[in-house]
Amino acid sequence: MTSAFKSIRSGLPLLLAIAVLMGLFRIWVPQFLGAENLLDLAQQISVNAILAYGMTLVILIGGIDLSVGAVVALVGTVTVAGLAHHGVALGICAGFAMATLFGIINGVCAAGTRMPPFIITLATMLVARGVALRFNDGRPLAVPDAERFFLGLGNARLFGFLPVPVLLMLAAFTVTAVLLHRTRWGQHLYAIGGNREAARFTGIPLARNEVLVYVLCALLAGLAGMIHASQLYSAEPAAGQGFELNAIAAVVVGGTSFTGGIGSVRGTLIGAIVIGVLDKGLNQAGVHFSLQYIVKGLVILAAVYLDVRRRKQ
Repeated sequence: MTSAFKSIRSGLPLLLAIAVLMGLFRIWVPQFLGAENLLDLAQQISVNAILAYGMTLVILIGGIDLSVGAVVALVGTVTVAGLAHHGVALGICAGFAMATLFGIINGVCAAGTRMPPFIITLATMLVARGVALRFNDGRPLAVPDAERFFLGLGNARLFGFLPVPVLLMLAAFTVTAVLLHRTRWGQHLYAIGGNREAARFTGIPLARNEVLVYVLCALLAGLAGMIHASQLYSAEPAAGQGFELNAIAAVVVGGTSFTGGIGSVRGTLIGAIVIGVLDKGLNQAGVHFSLQYIVKGLVILAAVYLDVRRRKQ
């Protein structure tokens, strides 16, 4: 049995789940499968999918990054503040520089200390959130109307129908998938997640790879933060709350193992679609938000249970 066939077969249950969910929501919400509604769904999925790509890399090596939601808010705030005073180019550079800084802090602490990544990124999440709230005393920063390029990141449509955030999501998918599945560096990440000590003995530079993974995760969170700020037409210092949980949910539902060493970016994209369909479908069906949390929690629990059974087999 070829690896390609195995990969396709492993993704079939999730694709079937998406089809079933869309069929059910079509019954509850007649316009759910309308072209405009599906395009809006794809646009909403884009931010979570981009976050989930970075989270996949981190979880694949046995780590976790709880700071991505706060980084979304901080990068959006820094970028909008920068472009309002210095132009879009410097604003975007400042945003990515801030994301890189937090990625380096997370990576160096995870690779150079014995602190668990959960605690490290919980701390940097609080720091990033606090720094974001310091801007403009926690009030939203409006994106200037003249910044058409930045506003286009989250709202423009290519050829009149293809949302730019979806294109950015697909571009991020392509880059991440190539790095993970077509390079020696990607093989090293699987080796680190599968058996860290064995990877060390084979000469794989653990610290350098770990820092790079956290930096890439933060940069993808930065991109998601810019798209999100563009979609809102403003930078919200309180934005991004719970985004890290949705990203983790997409990664786990997509088949990446929490113990590391197993997973794919393709599975993560499908997982993000599942979470996105659930969110939008339940919202449009008028399901109370409390029940939405329950449904997503049960979906995550089922995904982790299936992962544990697969690891035993």
